[in-house]
Amino acid sequence: MTRYSPDYHEGLSEEQVRERTSEGLLNNDSPIKTKSVPNIVIGHLCTLFNAINFIIALALLSVASYRNMLFCGVVISNLAIGIFQEIRAKITTDRLSLISSCDTSVIRGGTKEKIKNELIVLDDILFLSRGDSVPCDCILCHGACEANESLVTGESDPITKNTGDTLISGSFIVSGSCYVRADKIGSEHYASKISSGAKYIKKTNSQIMKALNSIIRMVTLLIFPIGILLFSNMYFNQGVDIKSSVEATSAAVIGMIPEGLILLVSSVLAVSVVRLSRKNVLVQELHCIESLARVDTLCLDKTGTLTEGVMCLEDIIYISKKSDVEDIIHRFTSNAEDTNPTFDAIKDAFPPSDSFKAGEFTPFSSTRK
Repeated sequence: MTRYSPDYHEGLSEEQVRERTSEGLLNNDSPIKTKSVPNIVIGHLCTLFNAINFIIALALLSVASYRNMLFCGVVISNLAIGIFQEIRAKITTDRLSLISSCDTSVIRGGTKEKIKNELIVLDDILFLSRGDSVPCDCILCHGACEANESLVTGESDPITKNTGDTLISGSFIVSGSCYVRADKIGSEHYASKISSGAKYIKKTNSQIMKALNSIIRMVTLLIFPIGILLFSNMYFNQGVDIKSSVEATSAAVIGMIPEGLILLVSSVLAVSVVRLSRKNVLVQELHCIESLARVDTLCLDKTGTLTEGVMCLEDIIYISKKSDVEDIIHRFTSNAEDTNPTFDAIKDAFPPSDSFKAGEFTPFSSTRK
């Protein structure tokens, strides 16, 4: 593959852009790894529980005993809850992206224009300024800027970028402006690899579902022999007509299937998922609430990923007289030139005053304490 290093004033020519587009070197997101809607529907339909109920319903249907098919409502309700929730989770997951879909300034043929992030091609020259997000991994060609990479690295402090440095996709410019060259696009850039991990289908280990499936498997081993014996006894030995025999056998067999238990579990899980969704929690599987219920230790990421990286002074414990302490802190904030979060929090609580000026000030050093 031919790589270009265009001048930042000119950018790629129209011919080079057409060549890149024909080769498929566009900044499209990585392929979605979630299940398709047909696969979701088939997965919920093709279960042992549904197969048993389908056979019983088919037997009742063959003798036109429609009144005794009300148990199908339980099966349909269970299906609807599972399919609806998983399709809803799929739609939410498919939309998941660390890069907002917006327009980016690009230099092509010496002209600056705005294009969609999806239309950026490899080696395009982009112009980024304060507030712009970085749509793909780029190499800085000209200028300087500060980038906030907290969304992808967790570090809230702005990172200074100069000529030759790499700008990570998913970060955004907080100061300065620069011309950059698209170095990695589509599924190759950093943010795409992160978001594809959240979209990947993970097989969950649900003890509730395992227990229910075990019950259904054991019931299945008993249902068919017992059903055949009941039907044979009524139809052949007692001389009952075929419709009554099928109805009585179906009623006995349905009573052995824990339909109410399965519907109850699905309903409880669905209510739990709705409550989680109201708190903006992404739910991929209906029974994930079970995994959350078993959590006894929750580990969270550091400052900058879940928080803003800003501190505040909450309380002061006075050892000596209150007035002396406040006077000392006021003198300190009026003369210190530190800019770290700790000092900023103290300065907000004790604003500097022009009446306190030191003749000489020695900056903090870890060697001097």
